[in-house]
Amino acid sequence: MMLQAMPASRVPDPMDAPVLRWGIMGPGWIADLFTKALQAHTRQVVAAVGSRSLERSEAFAAQHGIASAYGSYEELAAADDVDVVYVATPHNFHHAAAVLALAAGKHVLIEKPIALNAAEARDIRDRAAAAGLMATEALWSFFLPKFDVARQVLESGTLGELTTVITEYGEFYDPSNRIFDPALAGGPLLDLGTYPLALITSMLGEPSQVKAIGTDHTTGVNGQISAIMSFAGGAQAIVNTQLHNFTPTAASLVGRKATLNFDGMFNRPGGFAVNYPDGTVLRYDEPTGAHVDGLHFQAAAVARSIHAGDRGVPERPLSESITTMDVADEIRRQLGIVYPGE
Repeated sequence: MMLQAMPASRVPDPMDAPVLRWGIMGPGWIADLFTKALQAHTRQVVAAVGSRSLERSEAFAAQHGIASAYGSYEELAAADDVDVVYVATPHNFHHAAAVLALAAGKHVLIEKPIALNAAEARDIRDRAAAAGLMATEALWSFFLPKFDVARQVLESGTLGELTTVITEYGEFYDPSNRIFDPALAGGPLLDLGTYPLALITSMLGEPSQVKAIGTDHTTGVNGQISAIMSFAGGAQAIVNTQLHNFTPTAASLVGRKATLNFDGMFNRPGGFAVNYPDGTVLRYDEPTGAHVDGLHFQAAAVARSIHAGDRGVPERPLSESITTMDVADEIRRQLGIVYPGE
């Protein structure tokens, strides 16, 4: 069927989400943006912040008007004034931080990637299930209104059978950035590659075959990865991620009836087009923006799900997070990339 007009987003107003008390575990760059987004666009309460440095926690709390500051992750996890913990530590510590919070009876929203590898992701899943708590990956893009509209386009059958997903993500970084640090699981795969890999696996599932090539960076981390994948039924995917310079960060979902082309950057607020073979084009547009313009949607979705008694969110099921990590693990296996502690 050919859509005559784009559907409207079904994402509720984040201001209407039930209020939870959030604890920030790791007061870094992304935690700063997350906190600003919640305070600007939701009624969620950022109640506490925890760091291995009390001085850093207190500075973050003063900057954002947060009531409680703790000098350890353990104190934050145990705090009575926290319902859900947002894990914003470096990648290496996502698993340990999530386990700590879950053991203390707290729900967790874990910054992407959910863990270093699929084994850690499965352990988080199992611990959350055993405790009756929610563990969700903070892949914020999938909670944006445009992704809800794109899902409706797919569900309507407008594209027909998906045959191909093509996507990439590259950025330029200052040499001092942690992405160049091998000790912090540097390289583009976890920081950038998570987005295109998540898009591919959410659309097509787990690949039956992966072929990856990579090149090293002078700092000792991987500098660039390209991979092709095949899936049951014959679909294919192509992905590139690198840390040398900015790319369009575009994405295309190719179906037998039509193609959905996301505007770059596909992982941020913005638009997309559905292109039909006869030249007809349908557009979806929303204001373009950066991280702070969209991070609040995931928090609102988590708050609604927890309030409803659910232990997952449809926008980013844990099963999909694990599949993404399985693919990343296979790419690393082929390229010989090993992270500290593995």
